[in-house]
Amino acid sequence: MNIVSSSKRQIILDTETTGMNQGAGAIYLGHRIIEIGCVEVVNRRLTGRHYHEYINPQQIIDEEAIEVHGITNEYVANKPKFAEVAQSFIEFIDGAEVVAHNASFDVSFMDHEFSLLQPRGPKTADICPILDTLEIAKFLHPGQKNNLDALCKRYGIDNSRRDLHGALLDAEILADVYLMMTGGQTKFNLSSDAASETAGGIIRLAQDRAKLKVISASADELAKHEERLDLVAKGGMCVWRD
Repeated sequence: MNIVSSSKRQIILDTETTGMNQGAGAIYLGHRIIEIGCVEVVNRRLTGRHYHEYINPQQIIDEEAIEVHGITNEYVANKPKFAEVAQSFIEFIDGAEVVAHNASFDVSFMDHEFSLLQPRGPKTADICPILDTLEIAKFLHPGQKNNLDALCKRYGIDNSRRDLHGALLDAEILADVYLMMTGGQTKFNLSSDAASETAGGIIRLAQDRAKLKVISASADELAKHEERLDLVAKGGMCVWRD
């Protein structure tokens, strides 16, 4: 499994709905999207661009769902309907790779909303490719809890603001989780010339610093490395050789 996407532009996405997470079948109970939150990542760096909308679902929100995300019927009563924001949403995700946790849930609701447009809208997969971070987490951490809170704890990501679920906040947290989980930076900007400045514990080095000495592995070290990978491969898939 290739856990690092080659896509240059990604949209980390989350949605909240009128009903509890019952899988794709929830749409057949008439549930609708009430919040969309997206953050943009380009070349594995957060750009600061985001898309966020609360939506009037034109139906009552389940009490159980309100306990999870805190979005009430009164709050969304005067928000735009999905049809009113659909075009701007499609334009934001168009051509990018959508990254979501348990993506089949979010995508099924998006597809349902698109299907209600007049004229009928496209399927999400026709707009952009989709990457499911839950599948990545299951691959990396089989047999463990892989919900967003568990992954935050595992990767040392602060989710203390997450008293309730919220699409934009969860998308921001998921962006950090995804980039950490796939071995990349999140918010660090190393373009500063100031050697003393730090960001997130990372020291920014001056551009006029002396070149670092590169020490290559010896033939013996490379052979021992391959022996270790052979041992790993005997126990199952060796991701370092994918």
